[in-house]
Amino acid sequence: MIIGELLNSSRKSIRSLIEGQNEAALLEIAQSQVAAGADYLDLNCGAFVKDEVERLAWLVDTVAAAVDKPLCLDSPNARALAAALPLARGPVMINSISAETARYREILPLALEYKTKLVALCMDDEAIPTSAEARYAIGARLTEDLLAAGISPDDIYLDPMVQPIAVSARGALVIFDTVRLLRNNYPGVHCVCGLSNISFGLPNRRLINRYFLAQAIACGIDSFILDPTDRQLMGCYVASRALIGEDKFCAKYLKAHRGGLFAE
Repeated sequence: MIIGELLNSSRKSIRSLIEGQNEAALLEIAQSQVAAGADYLDLNCGAFVKDEVERLAWLVDTVAAAVDKPLCLDSPNARALAAALPLARGPVMINSISAETARYREILPLALEYKTKLVALCMDDEAIPTSAEARYAIGARLTEDLLAAGISPDDIYLDPMVQPIAVSARGALVIFDTVRLLRNNYPGVHCVCGLSNISFGLPNRRLINRYFLAQAIACGIDSFILDPTDRQLMGCYVASRALIGEDKFCAKYLKAHRGGLFAE
């Protein structure tokens, strides 16, 4: 699954468009991601600390009315999610729940009420663990709790918490090891990550993102929050899926080739 990341208020240009309620420009970005192959569109208004509730509701209503793709509501704020979920029109994903006590308690009822998919962060009330074993332990506990609460395994998207390799040299290896543990023990759930986090603070970020994507797919991550308008990145995604046997007769690869995805 590809979740388009571009409509995020942490980007100054997007924040400005949301502030000005520039529907035309925001919808152009949304539609460009759909055209590039996004399955879901991530919507984030977290930069608006004081009025996130109103901003997210407006953005969800605006995009849902014009774009025929499911939305991923990106907020830890249960009040913002509660206001936006009724406006989503169709399947929806919440990004995100975690093992943090308050966050879990506030967001789980919304997921159950609206029957959403859930990005579930491998973190709890302590700091993000540095080891794969500790992240796996949190992910396993979170998975068991969500399953017991009635969430379908197919609606659980475990996020191993990608951190920049610029500050955590072995960060990518921890991700790969965490995902392997999760996949071996919970094969029915999904694994997702925010791809571009890996390259934060470094030059030539797109190169790092592409190589990380290929390795992440090989270790078992099946869903990504990324920029689908990066053609080389999407080409890497399609080719990598074919290499792990997820593209029968390379049909999707050949379709992408005929569509010009790999053209220089």
